[in-house]
Amino acid sequence: MSLPSLAPRLRGLRRPHLPGLHPRALARGVARGVTRHPRRSVATAVVLLVLAGGLGAWLTTREQPASAATVTATVGTETIRETVSAQGTLSPAKSSTLTFPVSGTVTSVRVEPGDTVRRGQVLAVVDDDALVAVRRAASASLTAAEEQLDEHLTDGSSDVQVAADESAVVAAEAALADARADVSAARLTADMRGTVTGVGLAVGDVVGGSAGMTTSTTTSTSTEVAGVELVSTGRFVVEASVAASDVEAVQAGQQVELDVTGVEDVVYGTVEEVGLVAETSDTGAAVFPVTVEVTGTREDLYAGTSATLTIIVSQRTDVLTVDSRALTTEDGRTYATLVVDGGTEQVEVTTGAVSGRSTEVLSGLAEGDVVQVATFSVPTGDGAGRGTGGFGGGFPDGGQLPGGQLPDGVPGGAFGGGGQ
Repeated sequence: MSLPSLAPRLRGLRRPHLPGLHPRALARGVARGVTRHPRRSVATAVVLLVLAGGLGAWLTTREQPASAATVTATVGTETIRETVSAQGTLSPAKSSTLTFPVSGTVTSVRVEPGDTVRRGQVLAVVDDDALVAVRRAASASLTAAEEQLDEHLTDGSSDVQVAADESAVVAAEAALADARADVSAARLTADMRGTVTGVGLAVGDVVGGSAGMTTSTTTSTSTEVAGVELVSTGRFVVEASVAASDVEAVQAGQQVELDVTGVEDVVYGTVEEVGLVAETSDTGAAVFPVTVEVTGTREDLYAGTSATLTIIVSQRTDVLTVDSRALTTEDGRTYATLVVDGGTEQVEVTTGAVSGRSTEVLSGLAEGDVVQVATFSVPTGDGAGRGTGGFGGGFPDGGQLPGGQLPDGVPGGAFGGGGQ
């Protein structure tokens, strides 16, 4: 019998009734059929595999209807927060480009990109010979002005003369102070603890005033600042964007929780500034810039890292709440099933804000009340324990093969072990 000729027979089959049929008997029956009727062995094997496979799949995969299970929850108090989410990128809290305020020729550059510096550390030096000479001259001018004032006070000069001498002294003092500052400025120092990110100086460069370093290429011309660039170390801010619909709730001083890429612990911060002018996001939506200052000094953060922000715009403590699953809504009214002595009672509940899986209770329930929470068990198959000792008298829900027997081609119409 060919495989195509079996198709009509298989389509006409009803679910078989095979009392006492055991897997081992099935195997022995197949073996006998192969021995007695080699020409029909292929057809027999196909029929048996189809029947056995279909029955096994039905037993192991059929599901029972989902059943309701009831648990209870206790009404209590908790803290409810209203938050606004945003995405942002970490940046150094402070950056600066330090340049020489005086003119001179660079004689020493003491740092390079990547160096960590402390506040007040010398970064570069210019030749101060001319500056020192100016300071000496200013000092001499002050001395002369003071001597002239003393002389005119002694010889009883007019008040006008004395006033002019006093003005000269003041001017000389200011000139000397400026000259001293210029000498000090010949040494470029760090204004904060940080990391050097760029050095635009080299020994022999002339700096100060409008003297800069200009570099040209075939495509563009750019100006490099003749100085040293620093960024703060361990101190960060997050530059984020908040949707226009949420920005009204965000204010400076609000606490922020940050989920920073690569950092397991929550990082905390404070809203430092909220922008007043809208920008356009990558999707074309209106957003507002928000700057968040990261709390404390962090050695595990790096500039350029992305972060997800949770801005806490409001927070209330000791709020009466109930598990949201305990509430049902009918005709615009909200109810809960209250567990009382000997049974249950449906009560109407007035609700407020929702936070996570909890809902604020404004009225209808009190702290300590026990309410029912309806859940549902997951549907599972019940065929795991079936078929271990045979088919148990037939296919599920009854049924048998046409005529109560196997189709033609099954050797002898019976299996070893007595199974029909």
